Amino acid sequence: MFSLHGTGIGGGIVIGRARVLESRNRDVPHYRLQPSQVMGEQSRLETAIEVVKAELFELAEQLPAEGPAEARALLDVHGMILDDPALAQAAHEAIRDHLWNAEWAFSAQAGHLAAQFEAFEDAYLRERGRDVQQVAERVMRVLSGSSTRPTAMSEQAIFVAEDVAPADMLSLRAAIGFGIDLGGATSHTAILARSMNVPAVLGLGFASHLIVDDDHLILDGEAGIVIVAPDETVLAEYRRRQAAGEIERERLKWLRSVPAVTLDGVAVELYANIERPEETEFALAAGAEGIGLFRSEFLFLNRRSLPDEEEQFEAYRSVVAAMAGLPVTIRTLDVGADKALPALGAAPPQNPALGQRAIRYCLAEPEIFLVQLRAILRASAFGQTRLLIPMLAHNHEIDQTLRLIEFARMQLRDRGVAFDEGLPVGGMIEVPAAALTASLFVRRLDFLSIGTNDLIQYTLAIDRTDHEVASLYEPFHPAVLRLIEMTIRTARRAGTPVAVCGQMAGDWAATHLLLGMGLNQFSMHPASLLRVKQEVLRADVSHLAPRVERLLESDDPQQVRALLGRLVED
Repeated sequence: MFSLHGTGIGGGIVIGRARVLESRNRDVPHYRLQPSQVMGEQSRLETAIEVVKAELFELAEQLPAEGPAEARALLDVHGMILDDPALAQAAHEAIRDHLWNAEWAFSAQAGHLAAQFEAFEDAYLRERGRDVQQVAERVMRVLSGSSTRPTAMSEQAIFVAEDVAPADMLSLRAAIGFGIDLGGATSHTAILARSMNVPAVLGLGFASHLIVDDDHLILDGEAGIVIVAPDETVLAEYRRRQAAGEIERERLKWLRSVPAVTLDGVAVELYANIERPEETEFALAAGAEGIGLFRSEFLFLNRRSLPDEEEQFEAYRSVVAAMAGLPVTIRTLDVGADKALPALGAAPPQNPALGQRAIRYCLAEPEIFLVQLRAILRASAFGQTRLLIPMLAHNHEIDQTLRLIEFARMQLRDRGVAFDEGLPVGGMIEVPAAALTASLFVRRLDFLSIGTNDLIQYTLAIDRTDHEVASLYEPFHPAVLRLIEMTIRTARRAGTPVAVCGQMAGDWAATHLLLGMGLNQFSMHPASLLRVKQEVLRADVSHLAPRVERLLESDDPQQVRALLGRLVED
């Protein structure tokens, strides 16, 4: 018996037999063509791409109406990658100019494009490089004459693989769980597993090499643990936990319409984070009181041209209308000057973590920014809308942003287009400089939102997607917690609304801590909402506040962890 540890994305505990999928790594044939072979090789590549497109389309058409809302969108993303000229067209050019065979040309260009995504600091955007590799693998399988789909099995199993593309996940209908070597909480694999309500553990490292077919597995999607060949004592304990978890999940469904109010009467607002307009249905079904973070960059990725004002307006309007009067917070474009926006053709920065990203990028490209601002302003005429600016750190960035927002308002007034003149404008606290000068932000902005994912990474200088230093990523480091508490305290004193919209908001183990800091607005993945609401209903803020104050005095991360556990137990 041994155990493997990774990132759990929820779904509970499953026990079953392992089915190990073929690794996506394969030897790519490299050989030079004769000039007379170029057209035939280009045709072979084009045929393979069309086969994969047809398979993705067929899979999308076969999705049941009650299927996960994200599924079609993720299949569409893979289809758009195949249409990206930075991939297919460039591979055709490599065949023609370098006389490379189709496999060599396509795999080389896919690797180059994936590397462009990996230059991003943002964890989600970095994961898009894996989407490129997943698409490339399907094309490579067709070129090699292999099946693009994993072998279907009627027996329920826990599938173990180096990586699993969304299309493959959807075709593995007998899956009761997934153990994946690569990826993290922001990968498309994680997003789809959550929406399918299938337990999964990602970032396991070498699980696909250590586990073999028919191994008996316990997979805990909450704790992020896979136990291989458990003994009878461990099996009995996890069966007990599994049964208790199923009862708990059924009970949580009754909380959807229950107001989120603590034992001492503190009302708490629970919002959902979404990435695509169609996810509003999932948010509403989970009982979200609004959208606390709509990541608008997903309208811009994996496409040949930037979305125009009308396309953006329709996307934002559809979310605002679907929420039927509930608040919708739209974050402006959070990308860097990178090939992820192929229409711009810009080279990646030398150091994307410290380069031109988020608001810096938008201010450097005011025409692109103004198009988005006008689209968001127009959407505000259809319901309660808020505008959120990412990665602010300087007063002059606030000045320039507010001037551009006013200019966008003037443009719409000149056109006679309706919008909410009082549209609230907020800023994200994602870097230590912003947290330390939060008093400046509350004087200039209408609300704040703390992005804990980036705040943790910038405070600790740790990239949580880098497995070599992932063990040093500590969300409950005293320095991180003090920055969060400082921001909340500053905002509350000024009467400025403040929310946490990073992963910490959806971590039920942090709920009591954040409540004790004075937080009363949380925004998270919809799948986490009911579990967090349960913790809110159990909490007494008057009891928690002095204990959290003492916890924040500690400089020892291990002691903080111990004190954190007592907050929940008390």
